Amino acid sequence: MVLKPFVRSAVAASALVAAASASAAERPRVREAGIRIGVLEPGPLNGITDVAGVQVGHTTLIEGTAVRTGVTAIRPHAGNLFQDKVPAGFAVANGFGKFMGSTQVAELGEIETPILLTNTLSVPEAAASAIEWTLEQTGNEQVRSVNAIVGETNDGALNDIRRRRVTKADARAAIDAARGGPVAEGSVGAGTGTVAFGWKGGIGTSSRRLPPKLGGYTVGVLVQSNYGGVLSVDGVPIGTLLDNYYLKDELHSAAGDGSVVIVIATDAPLSDRNLERLARRAFLGIARTGSPITNGSGDYAVAFSTAQSVRRTPERRSDVAAIAELPNDRISPLFQATVEATEEAVLNSMFRAVSAEGNGARIQALPLEEVLKLHSEARRTR
Repeated sequence: MVLKPFVRSAVAASALVAAASASAAERPRVREAGIRIGVLEPGPLNGITDVAGVQVGHTTLIEGTAVRTGVTAIRPHAGNLFQDKVPAGFAVANGFGKFMGSTQVAELGEIETPILLTNTLSVPEAAASAIEWTLEQTGNEQVRSVNAIVGETNDGALNDIRRRRVTKADARAAIDAARGGPVAEGSVGAGTGTVAFGWKGGIGTSSRRLPPKLGGYTVGVLVQSNYGGVLSVDGVPIGTLLDNYYLKDELHSAAGDGSVVIVIATDAPLSDRNLERLARRAFLGIARTGSPITNGSGDYAVAFSTAQSVRRTPERRSDVAAIAELPNDRISPLFQATVEATEEAVLNSMFRAVSAEGNGARIQALPLEEVLKLHSEARRTR
């Protein structure tokens, strides 16, 4: 079952969402279009939910001519995250942005709430929702401190961001909608109003599964793409070939600015230290898509492990406990998986996104027919 975005809007806006969904259904994902990224195989869903237990939910807000925004929620598992914390690592390539909760993740190496993604000016509402959700969970009656995890990108080109339309209820709806299975991509949730490389960006996901002799572990990635540069698809310089790229007109162009949030899940039993290393590798996937990681870009990655052997349970937090984790010498294949899945997740976010109008702007979807033709021609000459 494909997860459908939760939408609060007028009848006219509902018609826009329906039209966009129909168009998105006609746009293939990267691999469906015949482009293979990397050397490793994806999981069956080719998404972050290939990591068992991970859930994703969206709230999509399209109202009138100016509201184009939303929330995306990622739950590492379906239980009480505060009591059953997952180890995590955090990394930043360029810090022009806001990633709430990152300092405690860096300090303690664990996640205790759902991860929420939204727009820049709606971080407080998303955080309040994550905190309230956590306090309501059975077993948390005495909890007095909650570290909400909220990432953002600025969707102000298509969305009237100063309206601060996202509410706590919208963020809560995304958490409540979180499920396993296929993940809706493109212009949904936190990707409703985003722009990537001058074309419509959005939410994208991908995964990689290691072969049994390398542990059989899965790495899943979800991105909120809203950044720029010179778009590259599987090594083909699509941005220059389509004459739409950073610095095309003048050296002080800001077309390359923007942000990206990367969420990485794995079932490999990793320490928070190695999860931080995994998070850092995700930016190699961002670079492969053509980003120079500009001054005005907020580029953040958070990685977590769902493996039972490394969970931060109450018993393990109260006493000395043996934790079975993967040694350093076995982590390089997971680095490769992260790079590949990140690159493909970004491309999926753009392949699935549809053209959008909002806030006085119109952003075209990536022209897939032209992209696939250029890619095919480039492959013949390699």
